[in-house]
Amino acid sequence: MGAPSGPELTPMYGPGGRVSRYRVELPRAGIVETSAGRYEATPYAERRRGLGGFALDLKDLVIGRSMANARLAHERLSKKVALAVFSSDAISSTAYGPQEVLLILVLAGAGALTYSLPIVLAIVGLLAVVVVSYSQTIRAYPHGGGAYTVALENLGRGAGLVAAAALLIDYTLTVSVSVAASVEAIVAAFPAMQGTSVLLAAAMVALIATMNLRGVRESGTVFAIPTYGFIVVLGTTIVVGIGKVLLSDSPNLFAAGVPDRPLPEQTEALSLFLVLRAFAAGCSALTGVEAVSNGVQAFRPPEWRNAIQTMVTMAIILGSLLLGTTLLARHFGVVYLEGDHATVLAQLGERVFGRGAMFYALQGFTAGILFLAANTSFADYPRLAAILARDSYLPRVFRQRGNRLVFSYGILALATMSIVLLVLFGAKTTRLIPLYAFGVFLSFTLSQAGMVVHWYRLRERGWRASMVVNGFGAVVTAVVTGIVVVTKFHEGGWMVVVAVPAGALGLWLVGRYYARLRRLLHVPAEAVFDMAPRGAGPETVLVPVQEVNLALVMALGAACERSRSVEGVHVVVDPDQPDDLDEQWAKQFPHIPLVVIDSPYRNVADPFLRYVEDRLREPPYRLVVMLPEIETRHRFERLLVNRSSEAIAKRLRGQRRVAVERYWFHPGGTGRQEGWRRKFRMFP
Repeated sequence: MGAPSGPELTPMYGPGGRVSRYRVELPRAGIVETSAGRYEATPYAERRRGLGGFALDLKDLVIGRSMANARLAHERLSKKVALAVFSSDAISSTAYGPQEVLLILVLAGAGALTYSLPIVLAIVGLLAVVVVSYSQTIRAYPHGGGAYTVALENLGRGAGLVAAAALLIDYTLTVSVSVAASVEAIVAAFPAMQGTSVLLAAAMVALIATMNLRGVRESGTVFAIPTYGFIVVLGTTIVVGIGKVLLSDSPNLFAAGVPDRPLPEQTEALSLFLVLRAFAAGCSALTGVEAVSNGVQAFRPPEWRNAIQTMVTMAIILGSLLLGTTLLARHFGVVYLEGDHATVLAQLGERVFGRGAMFYALQGFTAGILFLAANTSFADYPRLAAILARDSYLPRVFRQRGNRLVFSYGILALATMSIVLLVLFGAKTTRLIPLYAFGVFLSFTLSQAGMVVHWYRLRERGWRASMVVNGFGAVVTAVVTGIVVVTKFHEGGWMVVVAVPAGALGLWLVGRYYARLRRLLHVPAEAVFDMAPRGAGPETVLVPVQEVNLALVMALGAACERSRSVEGVHVVVDPDQPDDLDEQWAKQFPHIPLVVIDSPYRNVADPFLRYVEDRLREPPYRLVVMLPEIETRHRFERLLVNRSSEAIAKRLRGQRRVAVERYWFHPGGTGRQEGWRRKFRMFP
């Protein structure tokens, strides 16, 4: 192909000119031939000149150089790093879970604050139920997918899509709430920054998205510091606070203290409904618990066992911090009112340490873990979106891994929607909390109900006990879901109640479009096409191949009628999907050669361009590239198909001695050709 066929060996001479060793260097060719008809793209395949090259260099500087698919196995997480990546959301809820309970109870006066401890005890009990139930889920579904996969396989497509929509919305709210709470912690320490809350929150989301674009393992290592720092500093605050109480003149730790400031006039009576409202608000502390079950494949082997151990460790830490924080806040008479700048943790830190170094350390690590709590969503949202794209319920681009082997489109989508929410709600936690928790408890319920059906169907050893565990979890989480809906509906929760089915409908519509497309484009695997190049044209026609379908068959037929030399070119990009297209091709198109380019850097257009450039060095020194494309009826459908063809056409723009022709295929109709000879610099 006019390029080295493998790595170059550069001799390194020792004394006397003798060769002492060789240094292996990558060839500076875009693609190298690995075997007959098979090529592999090198890192140089996407090196470009001009403005495109500058943009690529800038992206590499911010995100990092592209990593090969072979590095995917090395991006797995140890339990220590995974605890920081998947548990920061749940553990960080200590900063606002008890605070939300106090915010509701204070409406009934100072006497109602004594109920904060029983409510948090109930929340910790619910946490234990959820963790035990999800341990069963991880063991039964070690490949991940969480509530969506369980509900889809056991309760049907409708339940699966509702669970998926609920989780996607909840992950977006998690980022918004966590970042808003982080900003409030910063403002509590530095009140002068109050006017910059929204701008600061948006910058935080952009920063954490950039860190995640750099890769899971790299971001996880960085994020471990604030997570473990928060656990240590808050744990120290609780231990020192309890010690001070036990050594004081009033050592009864369970005695409720008197608020140290006057409270506003009581506006509500202490009732069961008020207690349930406080319980529902405090249940926001359980959001993020399901994250481990959705990201099992991110763990090092044995994945399921490490995931369960990480989730149990997270639950123990979270339960301890929730109880310790609530116990001290209740004893010291800490109160949190709407509009307060000093959070509950800030007031506790000041009571225990005064405004010294430990107070600012607590505020710093609180802001840090709340900022990084969004990382749990950035770890899980893109994975769930990729699974949905694999199942054809989201555009296929969500399956593509970026430079650093992460699902970049999912990360960017989550960051964009989170910033929009923060702007709309002024980066205020109290405005966002009413939207929170419904989605996650709905997914809890569907997941556990699905597990009940799973055990009943399989009836493996111990299935009855497993069914009881998951059945109890389903009932409890269903009751909590009802409580959340009833108590938060008029506070803004109705928006999420409407958004979840609307999101599920959107996923279903995308799935229906792809299903219709598959049905209309389907080509039986046993079909053999006896077409062969027989046209009069001297130039070689290259046809990009993604999969064998009717649009491709029609384009190949048009190419064979046009030229006496036709080749299919298939670029392999997906490290998660086994590719056997070359074997299928040999059976179905015996008279048309197929060139396979392995692209370990997950780029389709650049390796294809490099192959075109190499072919132009051979007679007849000119080519035709025929792009099979699906004709769409609506604009939104353009987001679902033809993305690779668009990228190839863009790369070939301005390429001399290359004609680009689009073969438009209308599903259910016939195809038509469209040449772009005048638009591009083609044949001289």
